[in-house]
Amino acid sequence: MEKESGHGKEMAAFLIQHHLDELRSIILSSDPRLHYPLHVDFAELMDDNPPLAHLIFEHPKEFLPLFDDSAVWAQRVIFEDFKRMENASVKAYIHIRINVAGSPFECAETFPSIGRVRVRHRGILLTLKGTVIRTSAVKMIEGEKIYECRVCKHRFKVYPEVETGNSIPRPTFCPSQNCESTRFQIIEERSICHDYQEIKIQESTQVLGVGAIPRSIPVILKDDLVDIVKAGDDVIVTGVLTAKWSSDMKDVRCDLDPVLIANHVRRMNELKSGVEIPEDIILKFKNFWTNFKDTPLRGRNAILRGICPQIFGLFTVKLAVALTLIGGVQHVDASGTKIRGESHLLLVGDPGTGKSQFLKYSAKLSNRSVITTGLGSTSAGLTVTAVKDGGEWMLEAGALVLADGGLCCIDEFDSMREHDRATIHEAMEQQTISVAKAGLVTTLSTRTIVFGATNPKGQYDPDQPLSVNTALSGPLLSRFDIVLVLLDTKNPQWDSVVSSHILYESEQKNGKQDESLSDMWSLTMLRRYIHFVKGNFRPVLTKEAEKVITSYYQLQRRSATQNAARTTVRMLESLIRLAQAHARLMFRNEVTRLDAITAILCIESSMTTSAIVDSVGNSLHSNFMDNPDQEYAKQERLILEKLSCMDDFPEIDIAGDEVV
Repeated sequence: MEKESGHGKEMAAFLIQHHLDELRSIILSSDPRLHYPLHVDFAELMDDNPPLAHLIFEHPKEFLPLFDDSAVWAQRVIFEDFKRMENASVKAYIHIRINVAGSPFECAETFPSIGRVRVRHRGILLTLKGTVIRTSAVKMIEGEKIYECRVCKHRFKVYPEVETGNSIPRPTFCPSQNCESTRFQIIEERSICHDYQEIKIQESTQVLGVGAIPRSIPVILKDDLVDIVKAGDDVIVTGVLTAKWSSDMKDVRCDLDPVLIANHVRRMNELKSGVEIPEDIILKFKNFWTNFKDTPLRGRNAILRGICPQIFGLFTVKLAVALTLIGGVQHVDASGTKIRGESHLLLVGDPGTGKSQFLKYSAKLSNRSVITTGLGSTSAGLTVTAVKDGGEWMLEAGALVLADGGLCCIDEFDSMREHDRATIHEAMEQQTISVAKAGLVTTLSTRTIVFGATNPKGQYDPDQPLSVNTALSGPLLSRFDIVLVLLDTKNPQWDSVVSSHILYESEQKNGKQDESLSDMWSLTMLRRYIHFVKGNFRPVLTKEAEKVITSYYQLQRRSATQNAARTTVRMLESLIRLAQAHARLMFRNEVTRLDAITAILCIESSMTTSAIVDSVGNSLHSNFMDNPDQEYAKQERLILEKLSCMDDFPEIDIAGDEVV
């Protein structure tokens, strides 16, 4: 006991020295019944008192409650200064929350993946990282009971046992030294209750190998920790690993299931910790664009070549993938209606055109992604499912909810049942999923990019509209910003170029061709670049860009016959999003005429019968130009002539004549 009181004084001294302001604000808080958190950095404790830090790490079950008591004692020490204040009082319920971020204990042994949790981790301060897939309702449980011995009048506390489902066992004998009485009475007025919630976290599928099944573990949250996370959140939880008996069923072995009692929960959504961008990398980006100041499209194409480098050519697809991943700026109008900033992409193509490779590479570029296939996905698996656990219904997040703030790749889009495809309509446009299952009525957030890939239904017929060729409904097609058709048509010249490229690659893997650019735009660098431009640029449309986009939309509305499903107001929103994404890709904060015309070319590529550009051709055979800036000047002149906008831009005539 003396040893414990000594440690308690050390803890109180540490809190007074390093957390005096937090203790003062708790004393001045008005509600004495609340449970107050006090966040302590483990690295700071380690610097100040290493032996104490080791004790808390190795024996958290004994020392964390002692730390809580020492916080109450520390309040009493500094309370003298606040006695005259009206609301000031010593609060009875303070919980020390240990944040291990940045400490030496954030290592593989004390920070294992959920699937590697073993018996040896029991009893230490353990940290686990995962995604919340299930949250239960918040309940109230009795924290402890105070018993009084009828013989010697000794009072003692009895705590609930997690192993037996938080039930409080009746004491068998009096713990007082000279008394062996078995008769007790409960002190009713001293009972303490806690808020209680159970969540389930699952390890990230991105860190697992092929064939590995992601494991999950239940986590118990109490008091101030309840209701701070929701399904789909990425979290790092620090706590104590214990176990509880699985529910007893006839002829089924009763096992101990691991469960983590949380002490500290860190949400990763706001931290954006998926991609770290050092200052020297940002400087590299700026220098890159300074070098390509006079030929910006050549610089853009250098970046695009880094996307899926194993696939030759396919310039249009690589541009579409980049614009989709970068996305536009979310807009909220005066009434509070949100117009999404995320773009969606659908690849329709013959087998062997590299659709799945683009899906896999895009998932690597996004710091949060979920990959699924149409055959293996139901509406419940994509959106949300209601499950019964311990007699109560709760919601378990599906692929679109888990990909919130990231990318959801759906391969074999055509294999999904019609009913299952209809469930993602709301998730794609309104970016929410409304649920009414088993008495649970709620709305979940799905701010996710949907990237689909599908084969055409039978032989692709260019004379038929897209909805007939893909067997996808008009409302669903209109939600995709870009729909690219990749047809494996016979083209001897293209086949010759591709085969020589593949053979050359296999022979000269260490060749020096474009080495500086390929080194510059590696997978890691591309991830950082996309993350940086999304976070730092919010492009605004210039008058020139507005004029071009409006003229094109009006022309499409007049000439839309086959693609009526695509030429809706959503097309106008798509054009704005794609133009903003291209401005971000070009490292700019304003949408110029160049961005607007590139957005038009992307939309044109997804039209089976083009309204403007007759030479769009097959997206599969689109290659990188030797002189993209010169080629763009020709296309710009052609598009502006078709849109009857040449009078608005008198300087184009001269530039156009120079190019021709």
